[in-house]
Amino acid sequence: MIIAIDFDGTIVRGKYPDIDGLQPYAKQVINELISEGHYVIIWTCRTGEKLVEAVNYLLEQGVKFNRINDHEPVNASRYVGIGRKIYAHCYIDDKNIFGFPGWKECEKEIQRLETEYKAAH
Repeated sequence: MIIAIDFDGTIVRGKYPDIDGLQPYAKQVINELISEGHYVIIWTCRTGEKLVEAVNYLLEQGVKFNRINDHEPVNASRYVGIGRKIYAHCYIDDKNIFGFPGWKECEKEIQRLETEYKAAH
């Protein structure tokens, strides 16, 4: 599955622009998603120097990802010039309707979604 993950408040603690450490289990769950074959896109409003800070922080912490603010290659050709929203099967963000449930709950929900996704395809 393609999974889009917000940076501020979701991968890291702190109020933008501060980066006050990783959320509990963020690195473990994200890296496990990558090792299971999921395609992880960091989807953030950060731009310029603040985006560079976020990318460098992820690299320093060993948090894996495939892309930042861009479609995975197959979808990049499908959605050229069609807005800023990237295509993903699920989006993880602290601003969702029920807030951020934490990485262990996200991991469980992704496993449930993946089961449904595989059954439908």
